[in-house]
Amino acid sequence: MSDQSILNVKGTGVFVAGDDIDTDRIIPARFMKCITFDGLGEFLFYDVRKNVDGSMKEHNLNDSRFAGANILVSGNNFGCGSSREHAPQSIQKAGFDAVIAGSFAEIFFGNSTNLGVVCVVVDDAGRKHIVEQLELNPAEPLSIDLEALKVTIGPVSVQCSIKEGARDSLTNGRYDTLSELLDGAATINSVVSNLEYMKS
Repeated sequence: MSDQSILNVKGTGVFVAGDDIDTDRIIPARFMKCITFDGLGEFLFYDVRKNVDGSMKEHNLNDSRFAGANILVSGNNFGCGSSREHAPQSIQKAGFDAVIAGSFAEIFFGNSTNLGVVCVVVDDAGRKHIVEQLELNPAEPLSIDLEALKVTIGPVSVQCSIKEGARDSLTNGRYDTLSELLDGAATINSVVSNLEYMKS
């Protein structure tokens, strides 16, 4: 098991309401001119959080009660629309380690998992309980247990689900595909050196 293994995520949460939140809402296209993904966190939900003049709107992500939250709670079909990798990158760069939603768009889910951003599914009733607890006490510790498949906040504990392949890669530290490729460099070189057409 890798030292990058993710067995659980602990912290506090913030609720971003809405179903069908697409990647352009998560990060507007005009902020995707970067060469690297560094700094994308400041543009997370930019148009939802800010007015045209740059002043802050009333929104949970601007609410000091939820400052420092690292687990985002939202609705169904989260991350739909364009397959842009910038969306999960902006979520991670803004300090979020996990997203709890009713369902996820397939490509968004895969891109998030590859970053180690845990995306778990909780049904409508379960998320309602989580959000109610968040409103009662925003500082209440919130945790996602990938082994027991449970989300817990205060006295509330609900079942969650995640695709088994993603769960296995996260809990065994095999979600970073680039690192996995680099770790296999010796094996790759060995195979290449034995290919007839690669021999000089």
